[in-house]
Amino acid sequence: MNWLGLLVLLTMAGLAHSIQYPCGGSCGLRAVPVVYRPMTNSYGHVAYGMTRIVGGTGAKPGAWPWIVSIQHRWIPGTGHMCGGSLISTQWVLTAAHCFDEVRLIGMLRVVIGATQLTHLGPGAQIRRVKQVLMHQSYNPDDLSYDIALMELDYPVECSPSIQLACVPNATLTVSELQNCWVAGWGATTARCQDSSDHLQEAKVHLIDLQLCNSSFWYAGKIHSHNVCAGYPQGKIDTCQGDSGGPLMCQEKNGDHWWVVGITSWGKGCARARRPGVYISTQQFYDWILFLMSLSPDGSSSPTSRACRHFLTTSHLWSHYISISQAPQKLWPGAIPSLKATTFSEVNFCSFPIKILVEFFTRVKELLQLIFGQNTF
Repeated sequence: MNWLGLLVLLTMAGLAHSIQYPCGGSCGLRAVPVVYRPMTNSYGHVAYGMTRIVGGTGAKPGAWPWIVSIQHRWIPGTGHMCGGSLISTQWVLTAAHCFDEVRLIGMLRVVIGATQLTHLGPGAQIRRVKQVLMHQSYNPDDLSYDIALMELDYPVECSPSIQLACVPNATLTVSELQNCWVAGWGATTARCQDSSDHLQEAKVHLIDLQLCNSSFWYAGKIHSHNVCAGYPQGKIDTCQGDSGGPLMCQEKNGDHWWVVGITSWGKGCARARRPGVYISTQQFYDWILFLMSLSPDGSSSPTSRACRHFLTTSHLWSHYISISQAPQKLWPGAIPSLKATTFSEVNFCSFPIKILVEFFTRVKELLQLIFGQNTF
């Protein structure tokens, strides 16, 4: 064996030693068994006497172990402003509009593994935010490309109450999934005063995009990268404060759950023919992998599912908080599509093969330059 081969083996051995596969090497699994009963349209009737997601019920501890609460220290009470999904031990998937007016990410913190925000419990972990990466095509006016990645300051440790979410690639047929749910710490009205601190959950149905975009529904305001979910009659829906949180569907006859959507916006909350509008995570699978692997250190307008809490009394909650230093917007241009088959299907803890191939190609070129073209 020549010494380039030895170098490759040693490097791979070092990678195998340093790359960890936490959470059992999988995603979308709940360590705490939870039995879900059929959901009824009992508007306002919520377990524990708490109402947040409209028409929802209080989630049991550990029910959704990948959901996080993104908080800002200037917001009264718990500080909650947005939800998100933990997709690796150091990355959270959320909505871009959550950061429309955030200028200092040092004012943010992320709570992972909690159900009740005023009593986090021994399983909860808290992290600061290292950076926020928003999609370069995000438009706050129509909430198109409303997706962002948030890097935590250091990795979380997986536990029964903290697990990774699965994000579907192009091979998964989302329409064949079943048992779809939303969860969040949002409000039951657009005023946000009625919020409580216990995580709420609600069963929803995926709604055909063409129907959702029809003239008596959203009348052309739905983008091709959106997903609609809820009920034609309304009554059960995400609401302000649920932004960035997950729309989750279960594998048919399986145990895995997939985050198929990011809570983005809706016209009011729980209105008939105005279901929740979500960003399709499947359509941004390559974008997510690219940034995670190469990242450096009343109106008919959409109402984002965020609360401004204390900066306005308007009933149109289109932004969060006003504070300095705009979040970075990476993804500067057209990047060749990364084939999903070159990566572990959904486990973002594994190292991208494409990056390894490129690395070893550069190593070979360097050694050829040093020792001559006939060395290998």
